[in-house]
Amino acid sequence: MPPFIQVGLESWEFPIGLTLTFVLTALVYLRGWLRLRSSDPNLIPAWRVGSFLVGLSLIWVAVGSPLAAFDEASLTVHMIQHLLLMTVAPPLIWLSAPLMPFLHGLPKAFIQRILGPVLRRPELQRFGRVAGQPAYCWFAAAATLVGWHVPAAFTLALQSEAWHIAEHASFLTAGLLFWWPIVQPWPSAPVSLRWSTLIYLFLATLPCDILSAFLAFCDRVVYPVYLSTAKPFGISALEDQECAGALMWTCVTIVYMVAAVIVAMELLPTRSSKENRLMQTDSSAEAVPGTG
Repeated sequence: MPPFIQVGLESWEFPIGLTLTFVLTALVYLRGWLRLRSSDPNLIPAWRVGSFLVGLSLIWVAVGSPLAAFDEASLTVHMIQHLLLMTVAPPLIWLSAPLMPFLHGLPKAFIQRILGPVLRRPELQRFGRVAGQPAYCWFAAAATLVGWHVPAAFTLALQSEAWHIAEHASFLTAGLLFWWPIVQPWPSAPVSLRWSTLIYLFLATLPCDILSAFLAFCDRVVYPVYLSTAKPFGISALEDQECAGALMWTCVTIVYMVAAVIVAMELLPTRSSKENRLMQTDSSAEAVPGTG
């Protein structure tokens, strides 16, 4: 094993508190899912449980695994964290329809005395209506992505543990907001013009493409902090930056393209609906005298 990687792994400490939080979150979801399954086995299929567990595991990989030991030495590793938190894990979390299992998995006393009154507060409901708007979700994601990649903010997050945590939390929050109008989990209101989601996804690629192209083709190191750190993978800081930009462009393009294909397939009429329309047309033709 290369010495830099060995040193990084030796400096990593298993995050007991964070891991227990993730395990407890998974247990609450599973408890609620089992309760719902006992009343209606088809309400939340098992694949959604797998989606939640995979999404939760990817968040842990980003912030709690040995991967986190190298984010201060490699921009590529830092980019992997951002992509997991903002692009990959959030849609998996929303595909699991987590809100209903959590409402049935948490203790009833907690729901009735604490969570219920908080969720019924008018200001929170107003914020929820605004936060669920696609334009707000798009702007929040774009602002978070661009804002944290400004060199001053990026360096601050690397040099301060508190700001580093805030950076990761904001990426995850922005990712959840961004994917909300795309996945439309319960209790979100369905978008009336579903085709607008394709435009939403296309526009979302623009800030990602600009940033990734800038990182990949810039002839200087954008974040000087990486010039003074040891390189665990034997590449220069500029090569590391180019790799991070290419990784961002590739990952975002593939994930958004998959999402766009799924949405487009939903918009296509199914075979059964086509057959129904043909049957209705034939029935109408037979009902008109002199036809047939």
